[in-house]
Amino acid sequence: MNSASTPTHRTVALVGAAGSGKTSLLEALLLRAGAIPRAGSVEQGTTTGDHEPEEIARGMTLGLSLAHLGWAAPDGVEHTMTLADAPGHPDFVGGLDTALAVADAALLTVSAVDGVTAGTRFAAAAAQAAGVPLIVVITQEDKARADFRRVLGELREVFGDRLVALELPLGEEHDFTALADVLSEQALVYDDTGHHRDEALPAAVEPEEHRLHVEVTEEIVSHDDEQLEAYLDGREPAASDLERTLAREVAAGRAIPVVVCSALTGAGVDRVADLVCALAPSALDHDSRIVMGGTAVAVAPNPDGDTVLHVFRTVADPFVGQVSMFKVLSGVVHPSDRLVNATTGADERLHGLFRLRGAEHLPADALRAGEVGAVAKLTGSPTGTLLWTRASGSAEPAPLPHREPVFALSLTPATQSDDEKLMTSLGRIVAEDPTLVIDRTGGHAILRGLGDTHLDVAVERLARVFGVHVTTAAAPIAYRETIAGRAEVEGRLKKQSGGHGQFAVVQLRVSPLPLGGGFEFVDSVVGGAVPRSYIPAVEKGARDALAAGGPQGHPVVDVRVELVDGKSHSVDSSDMAFRTAASIGAKAALAEAGTVLLEPVSLVTVTVPSDLQGTVLTDLSGRRGRVSATEVVGDGRARIVANVPEAELGRYVLDLRSITGGRAELTMSADHYARVPSSAKA
Repeated sequence: MNSASTPTHRTVALVGAAGSGKTSLLEALLLRAGAIPRAGSVEQGTTTGDHEPEEIARGMTLGLSLAHLGWAAPDGVEHTMTLADAPGHPDFVGGLDTALAVADAALLTVSAVDGVTAGTRFAAAAAQAAGVPLIVVITQEDKARADFRRVLGELREVFGDRLVALELPLGEEHDFTALADVLSEQALVYDDTGHHRDEALPAAVEPEEHRLHVEVTEEIVSHDDEQLEAYLDGREPAASDLERTLAREVAAGRAIPVVVCSALTGAGVDRVADLVCALAPSALDHDSRIVMGGTAVAVAPNPDGDTVLHVFRTVADPFVGQVSMFKVLSGVVHPSDRLVNATTGADERLHGLFRLRGAEHLPADALRAGEVGAVAKLTGSPTGTLLWTRASGSAEPAPLPHREPVFALSLTPATQSDDEKLMTSLGRIVAEDPTLVIDRTGGHAILRGLGDTHLDVAVERLARVFGVHVTTAAAPIAYRETIAGRAEVEGRLKKQSGGHGQFAVVQLRVSPLPLGGGFEFVDSVVGGAVPRSYIPAVEKGARDALAAGGPQGHPVVDVRVELVDGKSHSVDSSDMAFRTAASIGAKAALAEAGTVLLEPVSLVTVTVPSDLQGTVLTDLSGRRGRVSATEVVGDGRARIVANVPEAELGRYVLDLRSITGGRAELTMSADHYARVPSSAKA
């Protein structure tokens, strides 16, 4: 491959299903570029990308990891890249979203053994939704049961005519030591160091390769009038000219090249890097988007323009404190520069700049438009903010896709010291990963996220990084009660113990409101039996009683409290006396009329392949779900919308992945409360 003659920088996201070889490809690229002396192993926990203890223990990528490298293209030009290794596990899709938000292009890894999976489709759809050009890398071609042609067929089903196969493996499994370059029609034969030599194609593969060459060439020239005319006249463009045309199609999302490699043996790895330099748009080839005053604004990647930085991730480093990762959208930034946070208004000084290579910090004397770097100890610039040189105005980065939490745990501090630090530390955890959400229900600290592994990792980091230890349990269901019928009661307080006493009498009529009615207070007193100044105290007392819980131990809602009569004393009555009397009366009404248990009901939306629609509907029915809509949404998928009691959804995201093979997309949100059937009472 021939690359552009000008040195460039690219941020390249490595995306794909868990286990498809992203981290191993990252390791192989670093090794082939000379950035590391030896390749690490995922199995042994020695890779550059997966360096956090939680990742090493699980053998998979859990957070976004950056790795800077330099690459000498075949024409001798030195380019640089920042590889952004994104998680493939669905619990950590926030890392995928972040990688794509700063990427100039994405390498979609697909295992030659496993082929196209649900994770492949999800990563591809996320990249295309983010407008990031794709290059497909078929990995693990050296493994047993590798089948390039089967996987290529599966990819054609996903991408259609946009797919452009640029290579064919010459041999598979343990025989994969060479590949065919479709454009140049040369065989590239690899040695043990990952370098190759050009040879003539083997006779056995020539017919297949030439058919593919003609097919690919005709597809490329069809997008360039001059090349098409020459081709029709019998003058085939040079491979380098075809690459330039293909690069335009890749940048526009109209073409998706496919190459093949083995990260273990190194065969084809150099071609992946060459291809990125030749075909992927550089950081200076496209604008970024920020939001000012609710309007999207383009920021040109001009090294001579105003300095604008996008802080896209923050992590707690045990040695240097908080590390903020950023992309320079415009201008140049130097160590000790002072900038203003355009989102929070904070003044920041950049005490030192560095590039990242996994856990390694590489000092940088300057970072220019399009480059990615990091800085330690920013105090007022959380994830998802902008830094710039302007003295006024406000702006923020384009928003990431919203990922609604679908799994929750209740956290109980192990000690008093843990309790004192819990909420502050949780706040820092959420600053690192905005797909986590904290709330409090009934005095419990509730952590919500995208799955059980997501929350398990957060709890482990809470202990390791912040020294806060907790025990976990299923999140409690926020049940409510409402009064079962109408009751007329008296609330009386009469105490005398020397000096002023306490006296108040209220007559209350308490009745249910429709579901969702909340609380209603009505003053029907006539004749001044309860002085006007005490009426607000009566309302507060009734609210106190309902909030404290009914006979079944849950807050009481959807109640109408009417004050119809009462008595006061000129000396012994007070606000507190009437508040207490009203509380006594409201509790008496609940005891007399009884209460009905209410449960929270969530709005659940499942998007799933149509052939699995029946399976999902059956499962929802078993969870007391009420389906409100089903519709075909294209690409052979169906969308199901249902109301399901929250009590039935504790492990739903995990069960749904199991019954659909991970092919379903799920959103859940609180919707309303409903009466609990007698057969399902807690």
